[in-house]
Amino acid sequence: MRISVRAEKIEPFYVMEVAKAALLMAREVAHTERPMIFLNIGEPDFTAPPLVQEAAAKAIRGGVTQYTPAVGLEALRERISGWYGDRFGVQVPARRIIVTAGASAALQLACLALIDSGDEILMPDPSYPCNRHFVSAADGRAVLVPTTAGERFQLSAAKVEAHWTGQTRGVLLASPSNPTGTSIHPDELRRIHSFVGANGGITLLDEIYLGLSHDDAFGHTGLAIDDQVISINSFSKYFNMTGWRLGWLVVPDALAPAIERLAQNLFICPSAVAQQAALACFEPESLAEYERRRAEFKARRDWFIPQLDSLGLAVPVMPDGAFYAWADCSAACRKLGTGDSWDFAFEVMKRAHLAITPGRDFGAAHARNFVRFSTANSLAQLQESVARLRALLA
Repeated sequence: MRISVRAEKIEPFYVMEVAKAALLMAREVAHTERPMIFLNIGEPDFTAPPLVQEAAAKAIRGGVTQYTPAVGLEALRERISGWYGDRFGVQVPARRIIVTAGASAALQLACLALIDSGDEILMPDPSYPCNRHFVSAADGRAVLVPTTAGERFQLSAAKVEAHWTGQTRGVLLASPSNPTGTSIHPDELRRIHSFVGANGGITLLDEIYLGLSHDDAFGHTGLAIDDQVISINSFSKYFNMTGWRLGWLVVPDALAPAIERLAQNLFICPSAVAQQAALACFEPESLAEYERRRAEFKARRDWFIPQLDSLGLAVPVMPDGAFYAWADCSAACRKLGTGDSWDFAFEVMKRAHLAITPGRDFGAAHARNFVRFSTANSLAQLQESVARLRALLA
């Protein structure tokens, strides 16, 4: 069977490949004194809060499960609009908000609507691998620009300008970022967007960890800069609804009709049950619970990062959001005699029964020397992980 060139260009999602290996090993060690601990997947250990679960059950019991508008329930779009105003002080009209089948669908819709064959999109290296594959799936080309710790592993306006060519269509940024948990300073984002706009380009901004910011200097939405910024968001991370597959896209008015046409044809609509449940995310009781959980994520970060540093797994930039630690494992590789981060991750999995993510997924610049830890697990699990790493590296 002939496979399309487009499909052949898409690399494996190595996070998932590692996860499969970890699950196989987990079965073997499940009944030992050291069962597998998973710090490899970016999924909150919290599930949807009670009001959200109750809203879903009520929708199912009441038969409110049929097709919705392709752009999402009007009531949900209004709730999201209100959240931007209350939380960030930014007025985002509901007509510019398009509810999608997860942030992945939002990215696919944006890329299909804006990228033509041969267009290039600048992205930081490291960055979330699926984002560049959405560009490839639209027959565009993701251009990964190496970044440094001094740049918070984010693109700068100077680097965007230096790498801009006649084929460049725009930038795809993430703030806070996966895998680093770092954000772009609002002033730098403003400079990037100003340059991109002056050159007729687009600014795509992945903000799916936006609610999980821990630093007032960075906890802002890029939508405050200009109504031409295109923001991708999700109910998965801050709202703890990973498996519900619900997200949204904020677009300029001129782009909304094209996105709606694509959504009608490609997805029909997002899940009706998930949308009914998500309405309850914005109730005061739910929002208070989300803020309590955000404080818990921060407490985990504040404990875990210094522990990694003490083990020689240096985290060069303190993450200001999300729930990741991007750690340099070079010294640990030398200590264990492993070749690079890929070998190191599998050695840790085998000898410490701890699943972590090697840097291979996130670009070439730091692939060999960095690993990603997820701090979305409980503090007790993080403490046990550190104890195992300490014993392994002693």
